[in-house]
Amino acid sequence: MDKKKTVYVGMSADIIHTGHLNIIHEAMKLGRVVVGVLTDEAIASYKRLPYLTYEQRSEIVANLKGVDEVIPQTTLDYVPNLEKVRPDYVLHGDDWKQGVQQKTRQRVIDCISQWGGKVIDIPYTQGISSSMLNQRLKEIGTTPEVRMKRLRRLIAAKPIVRILESHSGLTGLIAENVCVEVNNVKREFDGMWASSLTDSTSKGKPDIEAVDLTTRLHGLNDALEVTTKPFIYDGDTGGKLEHFVFTVRTLERLGVSAVIIEDKVGLKQNSLFGTDAVQTQDTIEGFCAKIKAGKNAQITDDFMIIARCESLIAGKPISDAIKRCFAYVEAGVDGIMIHSKEKTGEDIKEFCRQFRVKYTDVPIVVVPTTYNQFTEEELVSWGINVVIYANHMLRASYPAMMNCAKSILMHSRSKEAANEYCMPIKEILELIPGTKN
Repeated sequence: MDKKKTVYVGMSADIIHTGHLNIIHEAMKLGRVVVGVLTDEAIASYKRLPYLTYEQRSEIVANLKGVDEVIPQTTLDYVPNLEKVRPDYVLHGDDWKQGVQQKTRQRVIDCISQWGGKVIDIPYTQGISSSMLNQRLKEIGTTPEVRMKRLRRLIAAKPIVRILESHSGLTGLIAENVCVEVNNVKREFDGMWASSLTDSTSKGKPDIEAVDLTTRLHGLNDALEVTTKPFIYDGDTGGKLEHFVFTVRTLERLGVSAVIIEDKVGLKQNSLFGTDAVQTQDTIEGFCAKIKAGKNAQITDDFMIIARCESLIAGKPISDAIKRCFAYVEAGVDGIMIHSKEKTGEDIKEFCRQFRVKYTDVPIVVVPTTYNQFTEEELVSWGINVVIYANHMLRASYPAMMNCAKSILMHSRSKEAANEYCMPIKEILELIPGTKN
């Protein structure tokens, strides 16, 4: 080992295994070891948010034998850190020769060659699979405290947080596990939305707060038991101020990350009816009092109360929405959900522009059910932090089940329905963890 030489190793260090230890061991032989621990933002740019925070991961790495220094690596790109450290060697597992990190490797080679540095690819440690370890952790589950913290971490780490509606344990499993790959980057949902609309509809009840909190929480618990990702709870109006404080305590205790309450009073009418139904907003003072009561009731700093502004739904101008939302932020709300049923999306875009003039960091949440032509990248450009796909699991399931039922009636047997509309029984059995030993 030549202590005058510097060796740079970049790693996420979320699940430390023998592969990481082997790379550090090899790096020790060459010189002083500097480890760039990827921040949450860097990791979330190409895969899931890490289980451990950057602070936890960097502390673990700093205490590994052979590590001389730990610094943050804020991007997947190594170049900014390499230009600061100017290492003689960069070590990495040879798995980065393929996939999403292939271009990253080439940029490292091009960068350190300027001062005579060298990339050393360490053979991948056989028998270790990060994907397998990640799946095992999912099966173990999570705690309410860890789950609750994740939403704030996601908002801080990602350009946009992607939330999918879930109204059952099964839809929770879908939101938890579905994943696609686009341009070598994995895409998945970051969390789930417990919608009052889908909770009510799945029980055959109207969306008028007819299903009480206790009943809804039974269904929510089904999903909490089989998932690890954060939940945002649709709290409708929040009910009476005196009752809302107990709702906050209950949700926080369960590990729900946030509740969204709308600034309306009276019998609830679904917002997508717009001005076709009576939409009566609370006074600014009344709703701010509810926000303050909720914030005072929560035990931790991790739980979020998000105010849903219904001004645009009620046919009022953007200026009214801005006035209200500024007041809600001053009252201590943790985020703003701006809602509209207009198909152009222009009112939402203009609201975001005006809101961001004063508040650059307060999270903005949207539910683009009617203006669904916009991509997440476009929503990010407006200043939006969280997008909720608020009812799509239920809306997709109903026509499929209806067609299946009609097919059985039409043919007086289930063969056609099974072949066209149903997944194989074997796949159902394999879908649920613990069904197959």
